[in-house]
Amino acid sequence: MIASGKKYVAEALGTLILTFMGCGAAVVLGAKSPGGHLAVALAFGLSIVACAYVIGNVSGCHINPAVSLGVLLNGGMSVIDFIGYVISQIIGAIAGAGLLKVLVGFGVHDMTGGLGSNGLAGVAGSAGAGLFVEVILTFIFVLAILGVTSKKEFGSVAGIVIGLTLAFVHIVGIPLTGTSVNPARSIGPALFAGGAALSSLWVFIVGPLVGAALAALVFRLVLNVKQD
Repeated sequence: MIASGKKYVAEALGTLILTFMGCGAAVVLGAKSPGGHLAVALAFGLSIVACAYVIGNVSGCHINPAVSLGVLLNGGMSVIDFIGYVISQIIGAIAGAGLLKVLVGFGVHDMTGGLGSNGLAGVAGSAGAGLFVEVILTFIFVLAILGVTSKKEFGSVAGIVIGLTLAFVHIVGIPLTGTSVNPARSIGPALFAGGAALSSLWVFIVGPLVGAALAALVFRLVLNVKQD
């Protein structure tokens, strides 16, 4: 029970850091200029790298319900742990977004107008296009995670690979949906931003979960080569 508790606390803390630093970069820099765009992508990616080497040995550093779903479907965790992880991740994301809300309350200008929440403006308001983008980006991200964590010899570089992959998908996704690939990261800011961010939130929950499920399926059926 104590060990499980530590895992859940680690997941909450990691998701808080990811949300605060990633969405925080968008809040203070914006993401419309090339410099801001790349900085936000790197902020999300580097958050993963940092957390991987801090909490990875405690919880595996999922800090994302889509990642946890991929791990669950690949046989890497129990249903009970999956539920505990997801609840912890959502709590952490809400806390991270809450800290950003406090920061903005001190007078910091929010360049996004919504605490870095996701949206559909970049896909002409189309929920279908948003789903399409999020499924593809999450598929790539979770597939990379399943691949790099499948062999112990990759352990020393897994955090770097995963962080760079997250930055990689953000480079494409930021102009389109703001890039979720993480339902928790989307839930936190949307709860505080309200409005369009909240009404389109379902896209950023369903899309990443579908993408993760497809990644787990492809990995298990095609890419997971058992070694003797």
